[in-house]
Amino acid sequence: MDLSSESVKKVISKYKFRDVAIEELQKVSRVYTDMEVKSGTYTFNDSLQKDLLKLVGNIPIRYQGHSYNLPILLWLLDSFPFTPPICFLRPTSSMVIREGKHVDSKGRIHLPGLHNWDHPKSSVNGLLAEMIAKFEEEPPLGTRSSAYGDNPNDLLAYVSNLKVNEGVNRPDQEVKVSVIGGGDLGIAAVLSIMAKSSVDKLVLIDIPESSTKGGTMDLEIFSLPKVEVSKDLSASAGSKVVVVTANAWSDEQSYLSVVQTNVDMYRGIIPHLAQLSPKAVLLIASQPVDIMTHVAWRQSNLLPTQVIGVGCNLDSERLSHIINISLVANNTGKQAWVIGELSENKVAVWGNMGPGTDQLQALCPVSNSTKPLMDRALEMLKGRGQRSWSVGLSIAGITHSIVTDQKKIHSVTTLAEGWGGIGSKVFLSLPCILGESGSTRLPGVALGSEDEMKVRESVACQVNLFMQLKM
Repeated sequence: MDLSSESVKKVISKYKFRDVAIEELQKVSRVYTDMEVKSGTYTFNDSLQKDLLKLVGNIPIRYQGHSYNLPILLWLLDSFPFTPPICFLRPTSSMVIREGKHVDSKGRIHLPGLHNWDHPKSSVNGLLAEMIAKFEEEPPLGTRSSAYGDNPNDLLAYVSNLKVNEGVNRPDQEVKVSVIGGGDLGIAAVLSIMAKSSVDKLVLIDIPESSTKGGTMDLEIFSLPKVEVSKDLSASAGSKVVVVTANAWSDEQSYLSVVQTNVDMYRGIIPHLAQLSPKAVLLIASQPVDIMTHVAWRQSNLLPTQVIGVGCNLDSERLSHIINISLVANNTGKQAWVIGELSENKVAVWGNMGPGTDQLQALCPVSNSTKPLMDRALEMLKGRGQRSWSVGLSIAGITHSIVTDQKKIHSVTTLAEGWGGIGSKVFLSLPCILGESGSTRLPGVALGSEDEMKVRESVACQVNLFMQLKM
């Protein structure tokens, strides 16, 4: 595999995790020697175009005693290997795609390993091995023949998760959580986390830069067990989860100036927090949460799986509660999720549960038949607001799933690039499986035209705002 061509070197120089990406590609070349890496321009569903690397080659499969080489194409996003490849089949003119469980009509490949990608546990070599195994069971290509139709014995291919187990804390490791910001939300988060989760130590840090402060004195007076109050960021060292609730608002500023003030405040704390707890999950609750989660990811240099925001978790929990309790007669085995931007543009989707299990199998859009049910539930959700204590409870639920490695699904703010055809580096709320190593987002879903427009508008607004911020 040649990585020395000028076009490849130019593209890979823009990858966020360049050295790790090169190492991953070298591992592929040792197993699949005919795989080539090339540069190309990929067009996302939202029409954004981006210069990316692509892996082109063949994978060997055996079917009914015969051996075949399936040509595949893997597009590598510039956050690779921490986001999965976009994989396709490459049929010749004489071949026809056999649409099935793992391949759609356009030749894009859908596998559990892609949907549940979690580097470094996930790798391209592991993905290709899974691809071979699945395609040997169900060949994805057949011969185009007017007389006999598709023949799975003649093959050529073109390409485009996570077992959920209840986790527990390791008894020999201290579970430490830190909350940054001593305002009402910070206090609510502390009390909720202590009530919800088995935490050995919780540190509340009241930073002077935040305008939301002043609530820590009572905690010091009443000296809650396992709770330490500090003004020094170094007290957070070794945390499993670092919750950031601090804001630096000023009513006299424009919206852009207010957000910039928060960005400037983050610049003084986020890099230090990441250095003090390099294996922690950063949980952002500052506002606007979608933007500030993105800012925290860039400033921390942590993996995208380690930086999440509270996002639409509270709305999702409320919506599911309304449907399951108030509208239970009309609901059969479905979980409701609120996704997108934490604004009027957020949308709802369904999650199909596997029969006889609490494991989410797939997301699906709201259909015409279920729209009245969802509209009624969303109407009941309006006007409830997000108070400090309610957001604190939401923070506690997310924190509990992480520190206990519970592998529970939450709708949290995460890197949305590559999800549902999104080509921009934006952060939106998406259903993610949470554990001690961070988040693994669920696969994308095709939305209806109205909801798709809302998501695209959110993406465009975020990109526009980010271009105006001074990072």
